[in-house]
Amino acid sequence: MNIRDNAPLRDKLAAEYVLGTLKGGARRRFEGYLHNDAALRMLTAEWQDRLVPMAEFSSAQSPRKQVWGNIERRLNLRPARASWLDSLNFWRGLGLVSTAMAALLVVVIGLRVLDQPQLDYVATLTDEKSQTALLLTGDTQHKALTVRLVGNAPVASDKTLQLWAVPKQGNPRSLGLLADKGEVKLALGSNAVGDDVALLAVSLEPKGGSPNPNGPTGPILYKGAWVRVM
Repeated sequence: MNIRDNAPLRDKLAAEYVLGTLKGGARRRFEGYLHNDAALRMLTAEWQDRLVPMAEFSSAQSPRKQVWGNIERRLNLRPARASWLDSLNFWRGLGLVSTAMAALLVVVIGLRVLDQPQLDYVATLTDEKSQTALLLTGDTQHKALTVRLVGNAPVASDKTLQLWAVPKQGNPRSLGLLADKGEVKLALGSNAVGDDVALLAVSLEPKGGSPNPNGPTGPILYKGAWVRVM
């Protein structure tokens, strides 16, 4: 496949490569393209600059108590007892336990991933200098949209930031109001991630949001597009 003249495909593959969703032979082929394509390496580096900051907001997830109970039951493990130290059976079974612990680690990792929200959309919104200002994650299973501001985006006390989904045709759709720092959780509907959504944008509006139901009235400060990761 020749991807050199296919800009949308190059952008999609670079994003998926950085996210880690490009797997197997497709990933190896892409790495082969990188060796001989300086422009593709630059595009991939740009995606790294956009997406790597998201790691700053990831936090450790602890499995629920019942997860450990299920793992112990499946692996036929029992709570540790002092008598084990005096039992030859303990030492004879040590090798088997070591093998079981390796399996346990695999199961724990899998269950921890399953316990986390199903994030299937991500977006980075940048300013006019292409600097990342907001990181968005979408969980369509739970209909949750999380917006995290990178640093602060101070606004005047009589102004507010408003998030919009801009369709390919028709009026922009408001997705909610944002704070000027920290994290905001909004409802994620089909109007936010539908196939007709061309990009996302954040405008500066009067306090309480745009007085025009058909779109923003203030300047557009940040914009970007969704990337489907699942």
